[in-house]
Amino acid sequence: MDYAFEMLNITKRFPGIIANDNVTLQVKQGEIHAILGENGAGKSTLMCVLLGMYQPDEGKICIGGKEVKIGNPNDANKYRIGMVHQHFKLVHNFTALENIVLGVEPTKHGALNLEKARKKLEELIGRYGLKADLDTINSDMTVGMQQRVEILKMLYRDNDILIFDEPTAVLTPQEVSELMLIIRNLVKEGKSIVFISHKLGEIMEIADRCSVLWKGKCVGTTNIKDTTKEALSEMMVGRKVILIPEKAKQKLGDMILSVRSLCVKDGRRQHMAVNNASFSVCAGEIVCIAGIDGNGQTELAQALTGLMKCESGEIVFQGENWEGTSVRYRSVNGMAHIPEDRHKHGLVLDYSMEENLVLQTYFEPRFQKHGIIRRKAIKDYSNKLLKRFDIRSGQGITTITRSMSGGNQQKVIIAREIDRNPKLLIAVQPTRGLDVGAIEYIHNQLIEMRNQGHAILLISLEMEEIMNISDRILVMYNGEIVCNLDVDKTTVSEIGLYMAGLKRSVD
Repeated sequence: MDYAFEMLNITKRFPGIIANDNVTLQVKQGEIHAILGENGAGKSTLMCVLLGMYQPDEGKICIGGKEVKIGNPNDANKYRIGMVHQHFKLVHNFTALENIVLGVEPTKHGALNLEKARKKLEELIGRYGLKADLDTINSDMTVGMQQRVEILKMLYRDNDILIFDEPTAVLTPQEVSELMLIIRNLVKEGKSIVFISHKLGEIMEIADRCSVLWKGKCVGTTNIKDTTKEALSEMMVGRKVILIPEKAKQKLGDMILSVRSLCVKDGRRQHMAVNNASFSVCAGEIVCIAGIDGNGQTELAQALTGLMKCESGEIVFQGENWEGTSVRYRSVNGMAHIPEDRHKHGLVLDYSMEENLVLQTYFEPRFQKHGIIRRKAIKDYSNKLLKRFDIRSGQGITTITRSMSGGNQQKVIIAREIDRNPKLLIAVQPTRGLDVGAIEYIHNQLIEMRNQGHAILLISLEMEEIMNISDRILVMYNGEIVCNLDVDKTTVSEIGLYMAGLKRSVD
């Protein structure tokens, strides 16, 4: 059997946890091999071992049948191994071009020759349809564009073993289809693909084989043609999973949020990212903002939560105009926010889990007295949320958040925001990077909040999520709200036409 690489009996330990426990993974030459598992199952850790970012405590790695030592990512690059990380490895103030060539900078007579790199990248962009402005600074990129830059970084290095860690987490349905085509073309060129994803539909569509990890162990490898989504989900979480949640009959309450003719400029203040947007959200409903990434959803969410300034228009919350009010004011008075970028706006990564769980509430009397933090109260509260939301980490609530898996970091934010019992929850891609069991739980939490009379504004790129839990759908195109649809009276195809700007309705 010709294997592109083999990871044999890999064990990797961290304080308080065995991330990989005697795992064997064998990827064939020219195959798409999926890795599936719950958040914290050890998927990303295993790939970081292959990439040389971690050293295994036990086991060995073979490339092309020969044992190799991969001491760091430069060694991995020598063996033509590349990885698109779930958490982007980009320099904040570098352009896309500078980020892509970082570490393998082209030179001419000892001087940096970016034009040579630009020509190669423009050819790659054209060949694979990965739309990216090479001169955009990373801090000004949407999350979707950052993802495309990460993919271009790997393609630029001519890697033969390509690892995609949750590559579609922030892509639109159209971009996902394009990526699937790219991956198939890469396999035709003889490359071997590792595809880490929580999305069972994507795995069933793209993969040849799938290995399932559970609590650090590999519980099995199966041929995709011989299995089903239901069987894979049960292998992954150890129980049956309800993929489509049930919703009770809707009971609309009072209007909680009213947005009137809102205009917001983009981060560089070069154009109007949100243009004359008007809509409302009532108690007892889930309203979803859908659209292709980069059409103003990020700026809308940040304007509503106070992170960005509005140019004009009104944000009215329960009859009060919130123009000029602070993030703290909005938080204390009934608004909660699950942000798009959990690292930038959701967490302090070098704080412990318990400190992050009280970021919005540490100043309340239950957690402080005369300015002195009540540590035991915070500990008891954090342990309650850890159990309720099944947040997993090596050292419990004292775990430094940076060391946690992406999915469990997301659970920390969701636990913190939902438990505050807000009047309005603004949830931006709340299940990004979560496994099917966690998605099921979060969707049920959002639906339960809706049933109890809370208002929820969901901003999502996941068509299944949009159709499964929304009551109304608003589509944003070029910063404008172009339709207001009842979820029971529309289709994915119709929504796609609005998202592409091919259809518009005024309500």
